[in-house]
Amino acid sequence: MDFIPENFKIKMKELLGDELDSFLDCYNEKHNAGVRVNTLKATPERFREISPVEISQIPWIKNGFYYDENDRASKHPYYYAGLYYIQEPSAMTPASLLPVKPGDRVLDLCAAPGGKTTELGAKLKGRGVLVCNDISNSRAKALLKNVELFGIRNAVVISEAPAKLEGSFAGFFDKILVDAPCSGEGMFRKSHAIIKNWEQYGTGYYAKLQRQILPSAVNMLRPGGYMIYSTCTFSTEEDEGTLKWLLEEFPDMEVLPTADITAPGFEGFVHARPELVDGPDEIAGALRLYPHKIKGEGHFVALLRKKGGADSAEAGIKAETDAAETNAAGEKATGVNKYDEKTRKLNKKISDEAFDFFEKLGFEIPAGSLEVRDERIYMMPDGLPSLAGLRIMRSGLLLGEMKKGRFEPSQALACALHADEYENTIDLPSDGSDVIRYLKCESIEIPADTPDGYVLVCTDGFPLGWGKAAQGRFRNKYLPGWRMQ
Repeated sequence: MDFIPENFKIKMKELLGDELDSFLDCYNEKHNAGVRVNTLKATPERFREISPVEISQIPWIKNGFYYDENDRASKHPYYYAGLYYIQEPSAMTPASLLPVKPGDRVLDLCAAPGGKTTELGAKLKGRGVLVCNDISNSRAKALLKNVELFGIRNAVVISEAPAKLEGSFAGFFDKILVDAPCSGEGMFRKSHAIIKNWEQYGTGYYAKLQRQILPSAVNMLRPGGYMIYSTCTFSTEEDEGTLKWLLEEFPDMEVLPTADITAPGFEGFVHARPELVDGPDEIAGALRLYPHKIKGEGHFVALLRKKGGADSAEAGIKAETDAAETNAAGEKATGVNKYDEKTRKLNKKISDEAFDFFEKLGFEIPAGSLEVRDERIYMMPDGLPSLAGLRIMRSGLLLGEMKKGRFEPSQALACALHADEYENTIDLPSDGSDVIRYLKCESIEIPADTPDGYVLVCTDGFPLGWGKAAQGRFRNKYLPGWRMQ
């Protein structure tokens, strides 16, 4: 505990009273590592059967599990198949408590590197639209990779200041998540380096920053819509204090009971403390997560609603975790797209080879959703406003690129497919050497009877990327920038 600043201990004494010693004792313990299952690809039940590492259930996250980080889950082929996201257990909480349903318009305002975004995308199940934004361009690149790795088909990735988004998205979103920049007090055990940042900037700097960001979020939320505000700090100035400020500045916002802490799995969660900031009683509906009470780091989570309008979903903690897996009969769900001559003529920018390829796929790609930019073809989500003037990292699902009339499918498309949605596949065992060679962009042997053309390479039935077969020979098309090191 020598690394903990004395003035931080004094603050926590005011907050915790007699619990301070047990709180400080937990800093002598190792932090808990977690993996969250991508429910676009597998159910939690299925993952328990096939997990490459030993896992145990996180009580309050249905698709979250503890694991020993010495097991190096990020080096297993399932990680490269987007089957799970490595995430600190408490950090899984905000996205799990935002009541997203398929078809919603959802914004993750401070999204990088993508832990919460990927869960929101999984809850949408490919329907509606997910806008994920981060002001840092470099961090937004990591966000984009995680969105594509998870196979999210209906996302727009943007890198802008929150205020810049308002012009395009005023009153647009049903659900918004603001995991705000904060002083990081809840992460001191996990990363001692955060303490230097805390000592340099203090909590006041971040409270001011949060109050610059939140007005944009409120203005982009439709009446009746829900918002999660979360931090990974214990600071009452940034937590209860920021909520108090928000309610004063925006009287059309209200804090709802964020979760029932008497429900199974929520043991150790505690209510927020409005009395510490002379705030209204409703702030007590927010939650505080302490590392001496749960197996996770420090967090603060509040569920808010904008008054007026109709509820688009019942606020609550139940996340939808059904997976879109191969059907029980094992049949190939291909050929759902048909593009007649009239459709092709109306979309002259799209080559016949590209249309022919889309006709082989097993998920619907409406011709009206297709957009071509710089020879790249995108499938756009429905109902987007104009994005003119915004710094867009990716809008919609990149399907592939036309190169001198030839169509080359994208890595993002491979990740968005299920093995039953494309006819020409090869399946590499996850414990074999071929899958490692493939992920390192090396050559592999394929069955001699593999049909010529693009091959969807899978591991244990989970797509990884593309290859191209020609007369029994194989050309590795795995994205070089994603290469296993």
